[in-house]
Amino acid sequence: MASTEGLVPITRSFLASYYDKHPFQPLSDDVSRLSSQIRSIAFDLLNHSPPISPDERLLVEEAERDPPHKMDENMWKNREHIEEILYLLQQSNWPSPLQQPSTSDCAQLATVFNSLRDKFQSLLMTLESFQSKNSDRVFNTVMTYMPQDFRGTLIRQQKERSERNKQAEVDALVSSGGSIRDRYALLWRQQMDRRRLLAQLGSATGVYKTLVKYLVGVPQVLLDFVRQINDDDGPMEEQRQRYGPPLYSLTAMVLVIRLLLSLSWRRFEASNINGHNVTVLEQAVDVYKHEFERFIAFISEVFANSPFFISAEVAGALEARNNDDFKEMTIPAGKTHEVSLPVESINSYLAWDFCLIQGKMNLDIGFSVEHTSPSGQKTLILPYRRCESDQGNFCTCMTGNYKLIWDNSYSAFFKKVLRFKVDCIPPVVEPAQSTYEVE
Repeated sequence: MASTEGLVPITRSFLASYYDKHPFQPLSDDVSRLSSQIRSIAFDLLNHSPPISPDERLLVEEAERDPPHKMDENMWKNREHIEEILYLLQQSNWPSPLQQPSTSDCAQLATVFNSLRDKFQSLLMTLESFQSKNSDRVFNTVMTYMPQDFRGTLIRQQKERSERNKQAEVDALVSSGGSIRDRYALLWRQQMDRRRLLAQLGSATGVYKTLVKYLVGVPQVLLDFVRQINDDDGPMEEQRQRYGPPLYSLTAMVLVIRLLLSLSWRRFEASNINGHNVTVLEQAVDVYKHEFERFIAFISEVFANSPFFISAEVAGALEARNNDDFKEMTIPAGKTHEVSLPVESINSYLAWDFCLIQGKMNLDIGFSVEHTSPSGQKTLILPYRRCESDQGNFCTCMTGNYKLIWDNSYSAFFKKVLRFKVDCIPPVVEPAQSTYEVE
């Protein structure tokens, strides 16, 4: 049993400082470019032939929504879409002209789709391995801090029974004819069950209530960690803010690839798939595979080197450093955040200091400052520009209301977390000299 003396669970502040040292190299611009092209081709097909089945309507609706916020849910979504694409790319599911190609064009398309299937199969294996290793790492790390006696054995046995039951539930769904969508909905519910069981271990409730009397001797720091690790605003939220946006882009990309293939299959003869569209599809698959594999390799290394516990001194120092009058504000996609500062005296100083806390991912936000006079006339003081961080100040030459505006309205689905401090410093007035002080 590893010692936890003097340790506390990782904090969001610690993860922020840790992630600062592990910036993710931004995705290639090809991701957004090719995603837009694939989406355009898919919706051109829909304009000529609207959705013809409930599954198509669900797929179109999903393509028009933002990806999920949680990172592990996005991983499952990518895996689901990859499996759906592999199903479409099975030769038995190809349009009939491709199954027995009678023209050179169809033969060439068959070769292309075989190649795409192999690429997605390879990527699925990479993703499955990542998820399995990451899950085992979390559980095994937790068990490292458990007493190495019957208490640890009971927890392991409970996990093994739970996993067998979950697999039996999946097998039963598949045997009854459940779809890939149904299977992944069940897999995600099971993932949420695992989270609840982990939290229940931390509070010794639910399925673990029979173990309460056995948990004497289990470090409280471990119980605190497993209880709060996945809280919506807990340590993992820092991970979502920092590394979520590129993953969301990849989720959106594989979804539109799947959408295009699904629509093309059912409209194959009418749509007359041309060489340009196939080339765009091949490029999109290559870029998606490369960028997703790069992301998985990166996040695997980040997870593997991130500790679960830190010293109380480190946690206290980080919290003290962050408690310096700065505020944090989450600005949703498509929204703005404004701070108004009334100024009653000219020659006051307006000052600001802000940054985005996602790290060095080339994410930015619009910023501007405007003035409204007592009569209601508006004047732009600092023109709109986009930046990741900024410090500045200016001396006012007008009284009235000054508004600092952070603009995220141009973002389609990336919310931004702003850390900021603003102030209005009145002019310094020298005290009048007394006549007795005049020489």
